[in-house]
Amino acid sequence: MRFDFPTGNDPQSVRRRIEAMEMILERSMVLPGTNYRIGLDTIVGLVPVIGDIITAAMGSYLVWEARNLGLPKWKLWHMMGRIGLDTAVGSVPVVGDAFDIVYRSNSRNLKTVKKHLDKHHPETKVIDQ
Repeated sequence: MRFDFPTGNDPQSVRRRIEAMEMILERSMVLPGTNYRIGLDTIVGLVPVIGDIITAAMGSYLVWEARNLGLPKWKLWHMMGRIGLDTAVGSVPVVGDAFDIVYRSNSRNLKTVKKHLDKHHPETKVIDQ
């Protein structure tokens, strides 16, 4: 699987970067024996505390990109709250690992950014495959 991270600051490049990061964090591989997709957030989150801190930092990248796009501060705080909840619950052994599989804070944050882009930069909209 190849991930392309465009380098421009235009909304289309930002959209492609955050979509790629969300894919890596939440849906980059299939859970063996199922059709359920997981990503680095779930895998790295298995390492107690440090794994959750690492994935929180990676998830914060989406918020940083959202800030660069001009999302309102209340939306940025909401996005950070999702990451905080994911990190806090994710650091609880066993329960946190199950929560990481189900909650997907990065997918929720991507949805927030996409709604903003679709409204303020409709030229970036792509038909989902």
